[in-house]
This record gives sequence, C-alpha cells and structure tokens, in this order.
Amino acid sequence: MQTLLVTGGAGFIGCNYVRMIVRETDARVVVLDKLTYAGNLESLADLEGHERFAFEMVDICNRGAVEEMFRRYRPAGIVNFAAESHVDRSIDSPGAFIETNVVGTFNLLDVARRYRAELDDAAAAGFRFLHVSTDEVYGSLGETGLFHEETPYAPNSPYSASKAGADHLVRAYYETFGLPALVTNCSNNYGPYHFPEKLIPLMILNALDGKELPIYGDGGNVRDWLYVEDHCRGIHLALEGGRPGEKYNIGGNNERTNLQIVDTVCDELDERAPVEKNPALAGRELGSYRELKTFVADRPGHDRRYAIDASKIRSELGWEPRHNLESGLAATVEWYLENRAWCEAVTAGKQARDRLGLG
Repeated sequence: MQTLLVTGGAGFIGCNYVRMIVRETDARVVVLDKLTYAGNLESLADLEGHERFAFEMVDICNRGAVEEMFRRYRPAGIVNFAAESHVDRSIDSPGAFIETNVVGTFNLLDVARRYRAELDDAAAAGFRFLHVSTDEVYGSLGETGLFHEETPYAPNSPYSASKAGADHLVRAYYETFGLPALVTNCSNNYGPYHFPEKLIPLMILNALDGKELPIYGDGGNVRDWLYVEDHCRGIHLALEGGRPGEKYNIGGNNERTNLQIVDTVCDELDERAPVEKNPALAGRELGSYRELKTFVADRPGHDRRYAIDASKIRSELGWEPRHNLESGLAATVEWYLENRAWCEAVTAGKQARDRLGLG
C-alpha cells in the first residue's frame, strides 16, 4: 500500500482531494496541516478513524517536523496544497504568504530531495512531488487569449508572487537535482468545503443571512471557474501519469464575470430558499436575492481576466471535467444549504466574511 503525504489537506481543495483518494484508490493518505484559519478538521471529520487516513498537525515551515514525517511514513509521493491563498489577506499581511508559500515549499522540496536520495532505485524512480499552483501567477489577460503552460509569469499581488516563487523553486529542483516534480496551475475553484471568505460561499451565506452582497469594482472581472472535484481528478492524473519536470494547466472553460456568478448564485437560492420564506428577510419585501447586491471599492491591483488553456492535460492525460458551471453551482448551493453547521463551525471567532485587502 503506497502512502501519499498531502500538505494542506484540511483546506478547501486539499480536503476534497483527500476524500477522493481515500474513496477511489487503495493509497494511504497522511495529511499535514497546521490548521490556520482556513484549515479545519471539520472538513475531514468523515474520515476520522479510517484505516487509510492519518492526520498530523505540522507546519511545513518547520523543517524538523517535515523531516520526521518523511521518516515516519516513508511516502511514495507528496502533493503540496499548503498555502496562504486569499489575495485580500496577502495585501494586508504579505509576510505570511512569503513564509508559507515560498519558504514552506522550499522545505518540502529539500527534504523530499534528500529523502529520495536514500531510496532504492525502484522507489526513487517512482517517487513524485506535485505542487499545486494557480493561474494567478500569469498575471492578467486582456479581452482575448488564454493562459498556456508557456505563458510568462507576471504576478500582480503578494499572493500570486509568492506562488510564482514556489513554482520556480519546484522547476529548479527538477532541473538542478533531478527531483521528479510537477506543477499544476488551476483556474478559480468552487464547490463544497470552500472557506466562506471567497466569492461564491460568501455570496451564498450573506444572502441567506439577509446581508449585502459586496461586488468589487464594476463586477466585470472575469474568471474561469472549475468545480473542485474536477480539479482534484486532474491533479491525480498528473501525479500518476504526468511527466516529471512538466506543468499542466487545469481550467474549467467556464469564463464568467463576477457579476454573472453572483446573479447565478442568487437565482439558485431563489429556487431553493425563496426570499419570502427566509426569516432573515422578513418584512423587507424583496423579490429576489439579487436585490441585495451592492458595489464596493475594488481590490488594489485587481486582475481583470483569467482564462486557462487546458488542452495539454486533456490531450496527454485524458482529463475532462465532469461538471459545467450550471451543474457545479447548483451542487455547490445545495451543499451550503445542507451544511450550515459546518459553516458556523469553521468561521467561529474568525474574520471569515469581513472586507480585507483595501491596502
């Protein structure tokens, strides 16, 4: 039975990946997570006690702790989700992003390199290091064009700059030391277990609570939306069949403006939790959740458009998303309606829905 170390496995994308691996493979998964505000054991509660799941509270910036995890579990591979990831928070507190995203990734790479050097030939040949990154490293697109794997990096926020630095380290460890490493760059994820500071869960929960739905700037910023389970399948295909030293873009081919996303979320809520039946809106005589929209000051350096060319992972590895935006958003809204207890548990005492990143 092979063992995978999954860093950041209690976060949004990580917990969905871990759940998929335990459900659909025979691998043992060991999650390393320091449980910051966005990492929660509540997101892995259904795996507690499973014979092929283990959790270790580890900060990837603590090299000694990382070395101990490699010694104890002898992994056949590592998937690195661990990252500070919210752009607004990176504007307020960039230091934490440099520490985790750059220094933490360096620690993982260097420990993995030294660990692999001690393996026998067969185990060393099969070892993989997969680093999960973002399309934000490429900067901002105009009205046309797509990000592809050869697009030059041009990060515009402390968050994207820290992820770009980590990506370059991964490449360097392949080129310099021969570490069989890969990078995946994804578009905007959405789906279950998304911490409620991000656009889609924020809109869902604010609407249900009868609060304003804040839209940055004119709402015209475009993102390519990817359902989280589709992303996780792409990551695992890259881990199992991708070529070391390569990077693979994973995108949903679902470009929408932020305003279009908010309107679609409101329409889904109108159908599933009508305003006239919502106690939080009693006496306000609203006809739709759309009437809660409000435009607020834009984020500094807000990239206008992202869009992914995912043809490489489609052609080389046979990846195809199983959800379009309509089916994915419907499933996401339904999940949040059915899991309010999770939302309350993971946001208790935290700045989960406060406006951040005004500079």
